[in-house]
Amino acid sequence: MERGSCSQGMSGLTSSPSGSSLTDPGPAHVPSVSHMDVQGFRRVCWRVWLCHLGTVCSLGMLLVLFNWRPRLAVLAKCTSCPLPMADTLLLRDVHGQQFVIDVHVKEIEEGSFEYAEGEVDENEWRDDVQLHKEEKTVLRYYVFEGMRYIWMPRKGAFCRVSILSEGWTYADLHRFQQGMSQAEQSSRRQIFGDNIIDVPVKSYPQLLFEEVLNPFYMFQVFSIILWMSERYYYYAVCILIISFLSIAVSLYEIRKQSTTLRRMAQLIVNVTVRRATGEEECVSSVDLVPGDCVVIPSEGLLLPCDAALLAGECMVNESMLTGESVPVMKTPLPFSGGAYTPESQRRHTLFCGTHIIQAKGGCPGGKGAIAVVARTGFFTAKGDLVSSILYPQPLNFRFYKDAMKFLLFLGVLALIGTIYSVVMLYKSNTPWAELVIRSLDIVTIVVPPALPAAITTGTIYAQNRLKKKGVFCISPPRINISGKISLFCFDKTGTLTEEGLDVWGVKVVNGSGFDELVPDPRLLPDGPMLSGLASCHSVALLEGQPIGDPLELKMIESTGWVLQEPTNETGVSTEFGTHRILAVMRPLAAEFQPEGISISQPVAIVRRFPFSSTLQRMSVVTVGPGGGSACCFLKGSPEMVASYCVKESVPSQFTNTLREFASEGFRVLALAYRELDAQTDLSSLEREDIETEMRFLGLLVMKNQVKPESPGVISTLRQAQIRPVMVTGDNILTALNVAHACRMVLPHEQVFFVHASPPTVNSMASLRFHQGEGGTGTVSTQETMDILEQGLYQNSLKYHLAINGKSFAVLCDHFPEYLPKILMRGTVYARMSPDQKTQLVKALQNLNYRVGMCGDGANDCGALRAADVGVSLSEAEASVASPFTSKTDNISCVPLLIREGRCSLVTSFSLFKYMALYSLIQFSSVVILYTVKTNLADLQFLFCDLFLVTLLAIVMGRGGPSDELHPQRPPASLLSVPLLCALLIHTLLLIVTQVSVLLITISQEWYIPLNSTRTGPQNLPNMEDTGVFDVSGFQYILMSIIVTKGYPYKKPLYYNVVFLLVLVVLFAVMTWLVLYPTSLIHRLLQLYKTDDLSYQLLLISLAALNFIMCYFLEELIDRCAPTCLQAVRGKRESKKQYKRLDALLTGTPSWPPLDQTLYPPQCSVIGIS
Repeated sequence: MERGSCSQGMSGLTSSPSGSSLTDPGPAHVPSVSHMDVQGFRRVCWRVWLCHLGTVCSLGMLLVLFNWRPRLAVLAKCTSCPLPMADTLLLRDVHGQQFVIDVHVKEIEEGSFEYAEGEVDENEWRDDVQLHKEEKTVLRYYVFEGMRYIWMPRKGAFCRVSILSEGWTYADLHRFQQGMSQAEQSSRRQIFGDNIIDVPVKSYPQLLFEEVLNPFYMFQVFSIILWMSERYYYYAVCILIISFLSIAVSLYEIRKQSTTLRRMAQLIVNVTVRRATGEEECVSSVDLVPGDCVVIPSEGLLLPCDAALLAGECMVNESMLTGESVPVMKTPLPFSGGAYTPESQRRHTLFCGTHIIQAKGGCPGGKGAIAVVARTGFFTAKGDLVSSILYPQPLNFRFYKDAMKFLLFLGVLALIGTIYSVVMLYKSNTPWAELVIRSLDIVTIVVPPALPAAITTGTIYAQNRLKKKGVFCISPPRINISGKISLFCFDKTGTLTEEGLDVWGVKVVNGSGFDELVPDPRLLPDGPMLSGLASCHSVALLEGQPIGDPLELKMIESTGWVLQEPTNETGVSTEFGTHRILAVMRPLAAEFQPEGISISQPVAIVRRFPFSSTLQRMSVVTVGPGGGSACCFLKGSPEMVASYCVKESVPSQFTNTLREFASEGFRVLALAYRELDAQTDLSSLEREDIETEMRFLGLLVMKNQVKPESPGVISTLRQAQIRPVMVTGDNILTALNVAHACRMVLPHEQVFFVHASPPTVNSMASLRFHQGEGGTGTVSTQETMDILEQGLYQNSLKYHLAINGKSFAVLCDHFPEYLPKILMRGTVYARMSPDQKTQLVKALQNLNYRVGMCGDGANDCGALRAADVGVSLSEAEASVASPFTSKTDNISCVPLLIREGRCSLVTSFSLFKYMALYSLIQFSSVVILYTVKTNLADLQFLFCDLFLVTLLAIVMGRGGPSDELHPQRPPASLLSVPLLCALLIHTLLLIVTQVSVLLITISQEWYIPLNSTRTGPQNLPNMEDTGVFDVSGFQYILMSIIVTKGYPYKKPLYYNVVFLLVLVVLFAVMTWLVLYPTSLIHRLLQLYKTDDLSYQLLLISLAALNFIMCYFLEELIDRCAPTCLQAVRGKRESKKQYKRLDALLTGTPSWPPLDQTLYPPQCSVIGIS
């Protein structure tokens, strides 16, 4: 089979022979690149008609088979062919899931590809055009999960259509600012398709057809037909009605969810587009294509695409995507630069679905802004998030895998029961038709149709309880996964600490050192430091109120200066010369200024380069009155700002001063400035032009208080053996101080810093572990000896590792062999970029940790979605940024979620065991009665299944979670030895009890043998059936008590009042049926009337004895099975990598190697010619 490939970006494409399969890596913006195998097929007419004939002859069963296994349908109807000739594709994703996709063919105008790609060598397409010169040019494409893939002949592959615009540079985007012609726009739209995130909402008939073809409902249909043929009319009709109601509710919920998601995802607005002629045209957002120049009005709009901002500034609310409600300032994309990607240039990108609050400075007159469409439809950031909801990855959770294996086990048991039934019925000379029907009936008993629905009951109850407490969930299966969390990552600012900051003071540079701390910035003298504090920000005015980052708002407030924005359309003020200004910062009026301070000169901001988490800095360009005194100011992390300053301007005490403040938990920012030449063209300056040769001004010190709930929650997690980890973009010492304050690191625990240096021209990459912060920190010999004497390496003294983003990057690139060990002891990760946070979560998952992540959603979106359980602290009721959203602004929701997850998981286990035991009880009853040529009555089945089992299964899951987190996590395997042993022993005791009842009944003096000429329900009422039915009824009730345990993960049974009431009622009903067999109910159930009170009490006693034995055996297995297994197996190595590593590190006295410089192992390169 020939293969072709399609890589990211136009330059990255590698041609290969066209063939029948390819690998598609996906777009660059997708967090985890997905790979798909694609095989080409072409329909064969005679095969298609043959399949239609087979469907008719098989009464539709062939169609059902093709619906379950689409690959079989393709193989039956089509023949394999090269991809260029295929009209049907078979796709297989990285998870092994297969999809059948139709290839669409559309006629397009000649040269459309050239339009779509921009500047392309004409010869690249010439062969294709000549080949089809007598035919119209056609576009071959398919749509998978909302994304369009087009056939590119010169690449021999289907590629995502977004690949045509992924190689654009900054200069390319700025050229689009002139607008496109109508013809070019039309050609692009033919290639790229409509700009719409279209969530399919299927019609009720289509949903019904798909639902009925579900294996679960097909099994229900088979069962109902079988029961009807056995004349179980009442039971079959009741199950039919219940199935109908279940389908109706399911269809309503599916359509409701699809409609809700469609309303959220689909955004169609009118936008103004600039054409190549200079005219502006109002078009529907559906018609937008990459390259369109969009004019954004000053009042803003809901953006229907991803777009690069080219002119003007926009204040944007991105809460729909990130959950972060603080508006973000977006600034124009620079003219010079390499390849553009929305992720790397977030501060210059307007994302689809976000609300532009206001736009200014981009259009003639100073209003509005100009942007160029970069991505459309499902290729946008919003489209990617919606796609993750519509097409979630399969959950790799053992409970769900074991559930299917257990159903297979029940299927094997059903086969054994069927064989036994055939033998017994054959011996009793049962007619063949009745023999087949009654044998198949065993299958419907052993594999309960309600099992899949029953085990979701606990999750539904947990979801409702979480919703009442302000935690919203868009992925219910993850509730069970949260019960297995073994490590939880936390962002710092806004998560562990308060969102707001208070200015503690300012440290100003004076010569070669720092002045004393000035507690109030208003006491600073007139100078660059005060001007920088007042002007280096991205705050804007909305209806007269300042909006922006809380830190910057607090910084401006501390100076006392007032923000003003130009009122005229051009943005030009004669007060500041001919410059177009973005904002003006004015000092307080003289009468309000502190004594001895006199500042009267305002400052105008003319250029702004906003803060970026990746860059860790921002800068502005300002002018004074008259347009003179042009300066640029830089603000950001102290280390980053110092690296852009001339060495002489950075005080020698910089490191020690920063360390002192950071170690006390202060948030520290640094400021620097540079005066610009009077002849400099400020309007054309780029970031790289001004952020160089700066002069260090000083430090802004801010206090960030730990939230009062944080220490208690972290202590709770540690006591529950759940590792807390801090992942922040802040300084490592500040983060460490917060870790101490919230008890992530206890006072008696040691902290070592990990410092990794990248390779240089003259040196290799290096790695060191040390006690002092900084790469050159050393520990005295005496200190090292003291640590050894305290037993650090013997694990009597716990230790933690702290690492920053730069060292983490070096570790990943040059020291991968040390990374797992460092992850095992790493507690504080500082100066981590958003991408590094995601990388850390995935690295921890590779160690088999179940990882949770809690953040505010802003810079944590990637990590929140990558984690097994992501919790976004947001005021939104639901955010697509993470599976869980909490309205509470602190981390108290984390232990709540874990407790609910454990409760839900244990409840799912209990319900699974109960439904399995229910099947086995009924299976035993039917097989025993088959042996004596009778069976349960129609209404007896109905009474057991609906009145007893269904009612109990519904109320069993109502029990709430325990108030405490236990150190041991609940099991997730349904195929564990203790569970299987418990089921086996319970089944044996249940069978023994029922057989005993049968034997006791036969031994009674008043016993009357069955009529041997009649079989099955025709023999009712009889003594054998009544005895077995009575004791099995008690077994259904009593087994629900035995499996409904959950300590220490659930509250005790007596807290579930509804369950207790149902138990009392059902027990009373069964006792009444046994002791008083003379009512209408008895006649309806076809029970035999027995007046022997001693026999009746004996039945109840047998049921009680069965309960006592099962209960004590269950307790014995729970308490002794793990110990016995360990004794039999011996000490076995854990399957989880992090547990094996922990044991290795515990037994390694030389780790970590303090104050030793480690180098990467020497690698030899072997060439193969």
